[in-house]
Amino acid sequence: MKERAMRRVSGILLILLLILGMASPALAADYDLPILRGSSQPPAPVVSVGPATFTRWSGFYVGGDVSLGSAYSDFSKATLPLVHNSLQFTTVESTDHPSSFQVLGNGSAVAAGGGAFLGSNTQWQDLVLGVEATYTHTNLNTNASSVSGGVARFFTDTSTGVGVAANGNLDLTDFGTARGRAGYVVGNLLPYGFIGMAVGRASYNVNTSTLVQQTSNGVTQNFIFTNSAGQNNALLWGYTVGAGLDWALTPNIFVRGEFEFVQFARVASGRAGAGFKF
Repeated sequence: MKERAMRRVSGILLILLLILGMASPALAADYDLPILRGSSQPPAPVVSVGPATFTRWSGFYVGGDVSLGSAYSDFSKATLPLVHNSLQFTTVESTDHPSSFQVLGNGSAVAAGGGAFLGSNTQWQDLVLGVEATYTHTNLNTNASSVSGGVARFFTDTSTGVGVAANGNLDLTDFGTARGRAGYVVGNLLPYGFIGMAVGRASYNVNTSTLVQQTSNGVTQNFIFTNSAGQNNALLWGYTVGAGLDWALTPNIFVRGEFEFVQFARVASGRAGAGFKF
């Protein structure tokens, strides 16, 4: 009886083990547990990104350029000290001030030029800061002359007539600048702006002719006073401001285009050039 009971229990256990073995894969498929499938999928790829690269603009550079410039000179007050000096001891100057006549206006000129530049840059990734010196040789010769015989007035209080005629010119031959630059790297391009000091070399002269007509007791007398002032190779001081674009053709060679305004004679210049970076 005991052996028969043991065989019956063993058979039941064997049947249970077979049922559990068949059910285990089905349960795993139904629940899709990650712990059962984790080793079957490949790991995600790791992507490494290197540091950004920028065109090198740091260091020293030199170059040359050609330019086309225009200049405007204001002669409106240039005759005042000359006429005042001619009439300083007359009654008409002390009472009516003919020296304040605006006889001349603006003179203008357009001329080509050529020059050179040198500078140094420091660079922080895409930000570039630097200093630069430039030189330009040109021939901007501005002239102004009185029209219609000048300016004339008759002053009844002194029975005096005064006429003033004049001419003036300013010939700017050279100018240089010392300026600070700031630019931003865009690919191989470097757009930049600048501001600084400017000094120019020019020759100028102003000539006046003043006619005083005095009537007294029916008698008219004419007096003519001439005066002039000028200087060769005079130094002019002012400021410069502008913007430009450098384009790196190779690691060491670049081309340039820029616009510049110089204040001392209202000089506006456009220029194109090329340079070499060390």
